[in-house]
Amino acid sequence: MHEDSAAIAEYWNAAASSFDDEPDHGLSAGPTRLAWTRLLERWVPSAPSGPFDVLDVGCGTGSLSMLLARRGHRVTGVDLAPRMLERARAKLAEAGLPARFLTGDAAAPPVGEERFDVLLCRHLLWTLPDPEAALRQWTALLRPGGRLVLVEGRWREPGQDDAPYAAGAGRLPWSGGIGADALAGVVRPLVADLRVESLSGDRDLWGRPVDDERFALLARV
Repeated sequence: MHEDSAAIAEYWNAAASSFDDEPDHGLSAGPTRLAWTRLLERWVPSAPSGPFDVLDVGCGTGSLSMLLARRGHRVTGVDLAPRMLERARAKLAEAGLPARFLTGDAAAPPVGEERFDVLLCRHLLWTLPDPEAALRQWTALLRPGGRLVLVEGRWREPGQDDAPYAAGAGRLPWSGGIGADALAGVVRPLVADLRVESLSGDRDLWGRPVDDERFALLARV
């Protein structure tokens, strides 16, 4: 685990109590929840062979995990912050939905030899000390034909971050996010096919209009 991991975990532990206040985190508003539900139904459709094994890395409070579990998929969520996972477990238990949540480094999920049909990651890569190594690790956790679903974006330029992050964040290589072209260039050698879908224009996804770059990178191994 990276030397800054303790500080990063503490930052997200402290954020856990108010994390779901953001519309696209808590998904409490009907239009936002429906917008994410429709996207996930398209990206992770039900299969004739049965539900998928889904790994939600950096799952936070489990909002996307819950949408996937509601569709019948077998969900494993991983997050570095125990307080985030406490909220995720409580959220799914209250909804009567099964899921497994593991405390650990999302860049190297503590799943041993398990393999998955889908790996989902939303707005996590910018927090990682070595995102390229994480991407290699994640694609290795997918079964042949497995799906990689990365929801990412570029929401601030260097020097524009007025919200302090954890100690050591200035050394993060993708601090502030990463653009679609740059991320596709990193992922393309790891996968068999890849496409990018813009998400900036759908205000329902974010609970408000956005003017920065937000997208989904969808690939198969």
